[in-house]
Amino acid sequence: MTFRDWQSLEPAEASRELHRRVRTLPPAQQRAIIAHLPSEHDLADTFARSSSSAPLSRVPYLLKDLFDVTNVPTFAGSTFLPEVRPTPPRNSHLVDALNSAGAVFAGKTHLHEFAYGITGENPHYGDCEHPRLAGRTTGGSSSGSAAAVAAGIVPLAIGTDTGGSVRVPSAFCGLFGFRLTPGDPFISDAVSLSRTCDTAGWFTADARDLRETIAALIGLSPAPASTPRGCFLELTGLDPDVALTFRTAAADFASPADTTTRDTLLAGFAPTLDAYNTIVAHEAWQIHRPWFDRFHNRYDPFVQQRLLRASTLPADQIESAYHQLTATRDLWHSFFQTFDFLILPATPFPPLTKPDCTVENRLRLLTLTAPASLGGLPVLTLPIPLPSGFTTGLQLIIPTPRSPVIPWALSR
Repeated sequence: MTFRDWQSLEPAEASRELHRRVRTLPPAQQRAIIAHLPSEHDLADTFARSSSSAPLSRVPYLLKDLFDVTNVPTFAGSTFLPEVRPTPPRNSHLVDALNSAGAVFAGKTHLHEFAYGITGENPHYGDCEHPRLAGRTTGGSSSGSAAAVAAGIVPLAIGTDTGGSVRVPSAFCGLFGFRLTPGDPFISDAVSLSRTCDTAGWFTADARDLRETIAALIGLSPAPASTPRGCFLELTGLDPDVALTFRTAAADFASPADTTTRDTLLAGFAPTLDAYNTIVAHEAWQIHRPWFDRFHNRYDPFVQQRLLRASTLPADQIESAYHQLTATRDLWHSFFQTFDFLILPATPFPPLTKPDCTVENRLRLLTLTAPASLGGLPVLTLPIPLPSGFTTGLQLIIPTPRSPVIPWALSR
């Protein structure tokens, strides 16, 4: 159901339909995806209060449980966060913006614990599976949000993206995704993983719905009068079918990067994975250090290990990573003097099975997403089908969230 389909329903009917769609999920997936769900009565009241003149009137959305809703505990995929962080007395900025635009808060979604993972696994609430591909992951960390849209529970769900947490689930689940920029108001009051790289973002299953969300929340520039100038870059390490599909899909939007641009970008992107991992680890440890000793046994074991490694990072490695951050942002600034966008593959492979959620495959994913993350750039993710029936995606990287490239790309 698109935005318009939901808007055609009466409040009680919309609430009933949403609850019905949640119940169609297997019980284990209901628990893995949904962190908080208002009662059918309360949800109907929220639908009824939505202004009919607002741009997102009566559009239900689910919210990644890193953002606050008044008097609803925020767990961030953990079991203990409310014990060290009080129940929020007010909404996050993004929630207020959504509500002002007429969207209807329909609940919260689970995630990879503290957003520190890209596979959507969570030992506390269960792993999020692709709704149409049993045994395959949604990707993460915005796993519950992506699963909810892919399952048709809601037409809009909010996520975050530090190192690919909107881009990877969008690609795996065949969704449209949009990642904003670090430090903007929509991410400023969410539970943080890395202040340098955290961004807000969202998912839809429909290009028109994504365009309307962007227009309502941040504004949308008119489509350009002429074709924007972009190029695509095929990075190494892609599965053969993904490489071929990426090349074909990207060619609908742009030409391959010329030799000089390609060589400059490849050299500049090579150090970004290590720098990204170091910065995120260092900043995550600063956030978790005050309560880590007390609660270390209640962390996801893999998140616990990452934080323990982060606690011992050498100072020179941290300093070098921040130098690379500056170099990467300078590289992107130079690129955007000539081009309006760059297309990179979103994933090197189709949705993973749990045994394939390895450190090696996590690094293969981050190799593709780290350049934009370290660059602090907005990214539009466009789904593309693979011959196997799975999906991957294009990362369309742009210099600003209001780039005219967005309406141009979404109308194609």
